[in-house]
Amino acid sequence: MPGPNAISPAQLARLTGTPNAPALIDVRLPADAQADPHLLPTARRIPHSEIETIPDLQSRRAVVVCAHADLPLLPATLMPQTALWVTRHRPKIDRIACPWLIRRFVNPDARFLFVTPVEVPAVSALFDATPFDIEGVTFTHRGDGSSFDALLDDFNLHTPALDRLAPVVRAADTDRHDLSPQSAGLLAISVGLSRQFRDDLEQLEAGMTIYDALYRWARDGFDEGHDWPAERSL
Repeated sequence: MPGPNAISPAQLARLTGTPNAPALIDVRLPADAQADPHLLPTARRIPHSEIETIPDLQSRRAVVVCAHADLPLLPATLMPQTALWVTRHRPKIDRIACPWLIRRFVNPDARFLFVTPVEVPAVSALFDATPFDIEGVTFTHRGDGSSFDALLDDFNLHTPALDRLAPVVRAADTDRHDLSPQSAGLLAISVGLSRQFRDDLEQLEAGMTIYDALYRWARDGFDEGHDWPAERSL
């Protein structure tokens, strides 16, 4: 059992990917980090002597990591050097699902720019923003997969819950509803959400709640059904 100021890997895993996840601070020595260049999801590499100087930790719960737990690990070499990402405007499915995945499992401070398709390359170069879900970039559709799938692959984020959510996103985004019975519902909600908001950033914030709920379904509630009346006589 962990001490009063500690958290077990299992407890941390239950918080990872949720809005209540603590900030993760990786304080491993440089030699250890070089020998194992991976990070826990959303973790930041910060020397232990500098922790007290980080402003955003004054009002957030934080977990200090000095050794890797039995959790998914992200390749540190792929971590974007900036927290800024850019994609096409008027998002529907992938362009909401990907920001959710990035904020919940890669960088909780990630910010997103939505611009016209022709502006994405120039905005990416001007602001050093990572482009996604547009042709010709790293994080985009590959074969039959979605951009969400590409992020899962490259950031090594394959867990049972995310692998259960991925085909829902893929099927809704590519109009292949035979892949997942939930995809038609996600498409309907996504189209309705896009009609509800004129501002893409406001739509993203509303969409975060939807994907938070989908993640909890994929993690804890995928085998739960619903019927009426609740108890049928045999």
